[in-house]
Formats: sequence, structure tokens, C-alpha cells
Amino acid sequence: MGKGCLTVTKYLLFLFNLIFFLCGVVIMGFGLWLLLDNQSFIVVLSNSTSVKAACYILIGVGAFSMLMGFLGCLGAIYEIRCLLGLYFTCLLLIVIAQVVAGALIYFQKETLNEKVSKVVAQVLDNYSGNNSTTEQAWDFIQRNMECCGWSSRLDWSGNEVIVNSSQLLFPCSCQNISAFTGNFSDSSFCEAQTPDWPVYDTGCAASVESWLHTNLGVVLGICLGVALIELVGMILSICLCRNIHKEDYTKVPKY
Repeated sequence: MGKGCLTVTKYLLFLFNLIFFLCGVVIMGFGLWLLLDNQSFIVVLSNSTSVKAACYILIGVGAFSMLMGFLGCLGAIYEIRCLLGLYFTCLLLIVIAQVVAGALIYFQKETLNEKVSKVVAQVLDNYSGNNSTTEQAWDFIQRNMECCGWSSRLDWSGNEVIVNSSQLLFPCSCQNISAFTGNFSDSSFCEAQTPDWPVYDTGCAASVESWLHTNLGVVLGICLGVALIELVGMILSICLCRNIHKEDYTKVPKY
């Protein structure tokens, strides 16, 4: 490889590692958002160890990606073969891990759906209307997605407050505003005039699935974009590593 091509490859690799570093920042930020946001769906599933583990994995992957991006930039600019080789190896491991994770999610989606259903059912049964963080998150989901319960409105039939009350109560957050004539509220419980609750008939599971189908193109585009960046980074790093015949460590700044 000529000196000009080597220089172009070096700076292209630096650019792609910079993009990879920024992708790590986005992944880490997304994991932190899911873990800390009080109005995200993850709050409803906060009692699930698997969901918390997934958030921590996202944070770990993001931090690791940032580290790999930094090492790749350093190895490319200062032409250090050991760093380029380490970067290539780690990037290969990340790609393998992503493929395995995607396969597990795809083949275990029924098990995952059952686990989510159980966690949500527990949330609905224990819903007391005290505006806790979990209850606020679930109210936010029902109100904005215009749904009631997970599978249907019948999921609320086991709620302790509704069962033990002498009034005809229903969750205010899933009331169908067009069919409700009383005072409007977006949390806790409301009193119905008849046994037929004025709520949305669609369960939130169907609304979430519809949202995923609507945004499937965006999700796939992001996944393919990340995979392309990783593939290009691997190709450039191995090409640069193979064509560096002598390392000049005097280029590396000393502190």
C-alpha cells in the first residue's frame, strides 16, 4: 500500500472510530435513560431482574464501545499495531455478541412476552392510586397510548382497590375521554356510572406492538448503520495493521 493510501486509510479509520465512540455515547445514554427515567416503560418493569440487567448491559456496552473507539483513534493516528489488533479483536467480539443477543431475543420472544405480562399483571393488581413512580409510569403509558391493561381492560379485574370498593371504580388513566362525561382525571381511580367502564378497549400490549411495527424501519436502520460502521472499522483496522511495518513510538505524546 502506498504512503498516500496508508494516510487516507489512517484518517478514515480515525473518522470511523470517532463515529463508533459517539455510538457508544448514544448506547450508554439510552441505557441510563431507561434506568433513570421516571416515565419510561422500564419503570413499570422495575421489579424484573432481567430488565434491570438489560439496562446495565446497555450501559456496559456503551462504555466499552467508547473505550474501543478511543483505542482505535489512538492506534490509527499514532500507527500502533498492538492497539489496532486489540481494537479489531474487540470489535469482532462485539459483533459476535450482537448476533448472539439478537438471536436470543428472536427465539425467546414468547418467553420474554410471558415474563413482561406477569410483571405488568402484578403492577396492575397492586395499583393503589398513590402516584408512586411505577404507577405514574403506567398512567403515562395508558394515557398516551390510549390503551387499558396489558392484554385488555379485564387485566384490572384483579386489582385490590377495585375489588374491595363498594363503588364502581376504574383507572382514570385509561378512560376514553370521548365516552366519559364526568370530571376528568389522568391518575388514580374514577367512579363509573354503570358497570360498563368508559375506557379504551385496546390493551397496551397491542399498542406497544403497533408502535414497534410503525418504527421498525427506524430500528432496523439504526442496527444496520451500527453494523456497517463496525464492519468498515474492522476492514480499515486490519488493512492499516498489515501495512504498518515499523512502529514509531516517538509519535506518542508522553505525559
